[in-house]
Amino acid sequence: MSRYRWQVFPPISAALSAGHPEISPLLLQLLHNRGITDPARYQDFLGGNEGLVGDPFLIPDMAQAVGRVYRALLSGENIAIYGDFDTDGVTATVLLVQGLSRFGANVVPYIPHRTEEGYGLNKPALDRLRRDGISLVISADCGITAVPEVAHARRIGLDVIVTDHHSVTTALPKAEAVVNPKRPDSTYPFRELSGVGVAFKLLQALSMALGRDAKMTAEFLDLVALGTVADMSPLVGENRYLVKEGLQVLNRTNRLGLQEMALQAGLKPGSLDAESISFVLAPRLNTAGRLDHAISSYRLLVTEKAEEARQLAGLLQQKNVERQQLTADTLVKAKERLSKTDTGQPLLMVGADDYPAGIIGLVASRLVDEFCRPVMVIRLGPEMCRGSARSIPQFNMVAALTECSDLLTQFGGHSQAAGFTLPSANVERFYDRLLTIASRELAGIEFRRVLPIDASVGLSSMEGDTLKLLNTMAPFGQGNPAPTFVSRRVKLLDWRKVGNNGPHLKLRLSQDKTVWPCIAFQMGGMANQLSPYLDIVYNLEMDDWGNTPTLRLNLLDFAPSEPAG
Repeated sequence: MSRYRWQVFPPISAALSAGHPEISPLLLQLLHNRGITDPARYQDFLGGNEGLVGDPFLIPDMAQAVGRVYRALLSGENIAIYGDFDTDGVTATVLLVQGLSRFGANVVPYIPHRTEEGYGLNKPALDRLRRDGISLVISADCGITAVPEVAHARRIGLDVIVTDHHSVTTALPKAEAVVNPKRPDSTYPFRELSGVGVAFKLLQALSMALGRDAKMTAEFLDLVALGTVADMSPLVGENRYLVKEGLQVLNRTNRLGLQEMALQAGLKPGSLDAESISFVLAPRLNTAGRLDHAISSYRLLVTEKAEEARQLAGLLQQKNVERQQLTADTLVKAKERLSKTDTGQPLLMVGADDYPAGIIGLVASRLVDEFCRPVMVIRLGPEMCRGSARSIPQFNMVAALTECSDLLTQFGGHSQAAGFTLPSANVERFYDRLLTIASRELAGIEFRRVLPIDASVGLSSMEGDTLKLLNTMAPFGQGNPAPTFVSRRVKLLDWRKVGNNGPHLKLRLSQDKTVWPCIAFQMGGMANQLSPYLDIVYNLEMDDWGNTPTLRLNLLDFAPSEPAG
């Protein structure tokens, strides 16, 4: 039995394909599968060009934000950029600190400690900033739910500009400006900017207002690419342009810390892509905030000293290994606890007092992958608990938390990923209410992961320049996944397990006289399900391990073929 429920997109009509001879039928299929159905948008998407970019002044309160920053510049005020501790927040903080410094601002960063202070603006930190002479705080990737904290800032003489991209779940903070494209009153044409993307739009608007060269802001697009991909923001619309341009800046970056991190991770200079960010750079940048303090990642991104870059990259590499082990250990504990409960419920929650706060979100993600239902993982405390939630597409986590807001101290995030804190006394009622909501919202849902498939093709169609054609859809990521295909009745020539203790499968497959090498990551345990003929689901990729790059299939799932008719 296959691991997933396969869902093949319906093929486009011959008439549609004939109506656009300038675009390959395969590309046209991929565009329509991703919701790009307006012919006027085809070339913007494929080119990732500036036609995707919106006017920053269409984001609510942008003019007020620019005006307040300009006053601070004129009067020489001290500004603090108050960022989040993940890659999106850290890159947003770096962008605003360095960007405003270019305009002559007196600006410093502030990133809270995940365990000691928690997410977002907090009153003791604001008090310290005020005592240090700060008069303007600009949030980066946080602040949209900080109603009491912003009110406190006003009382002590601090002005606050909120820049954020998280869902609006409460009344807006009474700040000098609340810059968020997700505001209900927003007319901005693209709602899915990352936190660093919103910070970039503020810098872009300020640059426009002051008549500065656009090239000054473009040099920060490496940070925008890092934060946008790391935060799993959809790579469509304006994000597509920002990441595509940002990857070019990233591949020629002068940031010594990024150069050193890529070197230590074994990445090839000049070949960094969205996958390099997702699986190599972002986990290392995130790990500082998960296990220690995110200021290490901030320093790595801004250092101009080669030795400091080497040391910080080494520290993050070490912390990342530690993070991987902690995640694996905590996952085992969480699964053991869940095994004693009814895992057939539409929503799962697991908690303990020894779960490291920095990795509970990672554990929740792994559990969602395994059980295919919303999951809450909570670090229990004697008085307060901190939790992380991950979800499936059919269940809006922020909407569910909003229904439980009377039981929570704080919450926020996105439909598929959120965080929250609550009094320990409320945990049982919180779970009961969430279970009621999930039972209502997920009634009739089959809890089996769906694998979207772009097209059913023969293996021979993957030859030649097909990969080059497919890569015109890059960068790939959330909202624009790598093209996925199914091929039926493929002959299995041979196979073997590879990797330490054989977690992966390496196969040779053939169809219509073509022979293909194939890798199946983390599928070694499925070797007993192999049969002489297989239906396979895969991505086409270039295997550049070794001296001679070769095309191969990256197997995502398989099932025995039906007998030949």
